[in-house]
Amino acid sequence: MPAKYKEFSGLNLPDLERKILAKWAENHAFEKSVSLREGAPHFVFYEGPPSANGMPGIHHVIGRTLKDLICRYKTMKGYQVKRKGGWDTHGLPIELGVEKELGITKEDIGNKISVEDYNEKCREAVE
Repeated sequence: MPAKYKEFSGLNLPDLERKILAKWAENHAFEKSVSLREGAPHFVFYEGPPSANGMPGIHHVIGRTLKDLICRYKTMKGYQVKRKGGWDTHGLPIELGVEKELGITKEDIGNKISVEDYNEKCREAVE
């Protein structure tokens, strides 16, 4: 006899997602996808940080989704997949622009302008 699947009369996808995520968190599903493959061949995926040039758009979601699919595929193929945050210099043009606008250099941050005020100016420039 075929397996029985739960039938939904009023499908509430956000609620279903919350329940699934809670179950994954409770069972440490993601952590186990790495730890249970200890000793398997490694696949390391370096993920860059978000861009510092405005609000995220759908193209960011698509890119992140495709990157995640690669990692999930490699996990299913038996690799121990470790995702690592990479770095880039997306923020550098912002910082250089703010420094030019304020007439300061890196050495002036913390002296002529507080770190907090400098960071706020950079946030304003991004937006």
